[in-house]
Amino acid sequence: MAQSSIYIHPTAEVSPEAYVGAGTRIWRHAHIREHAHIGETCNIGKGVYIDVHVHIGSHVKIQNNSSIFEGVTLEDGVFVGPHVCFTNDLAPRAITPTGKLKSADDWEITPTLVKYGASIGAGAVIVCGITIGEFALVGAGSVVTGASSAIRTFISSYTRDMLYSLWNRLLCSAQVNYCNVISDNCSDFAKVIQSAKIR
Repeated sequence: MAQSSIYIHPTAEVSPEAYVGAGTRIWRHAHIREHAHIGETCNIGKGVYIDVHVHIGSHVKIQNNSSIFEGVTLEDGVFVGPHVCFTNDLAPRAITPTGKLKSADDWEITPTLVKYGASIGAGAVIVCGITIGEFALVGAGSVVTGASSAIRTFISSYTRDMLYSLWNRLLCSAQVNYCNVISDNCSDFAKVIQSAKIR
């Protein structure tokens, strides 16, 4: 664990085998498990659970009572709203076919990746085995069951996705080579939609 300039609330439980980067703040009743990795200048809210082997980049903000289970990777700059739940098992069962309680050897972790700058709204459920693209926005209360490309917005409980038009403007002004868009006008917006294969 990095020793300089980190803050851990006295009621938080942080394993000595976890890595916490400089400048990170961990608030009351958070639980950080062994071999978790948290980057620099992160903010981990009240009651957050971070499981074993979870990897969290730098400048990440995780709001109160979110659960991030083993198999999840959050890249730099990700925002996780309050009460978000990441799953890690596509076929969850308490018991084996013979009726015995499952152990760690009786199931397989399915990983999830949340890429740079993505935001996940309050109360969203992220079903495992997907990638959420750079700067994607997942609306509050969504249940995300499929991968998202970059600059997409997912809204509502059935996760209808739409192009987040603000990012078109940002991509154009920054001359980012995404869909070869370099100016901000209607014809280029149409090219983004066509290139991104939005239906």
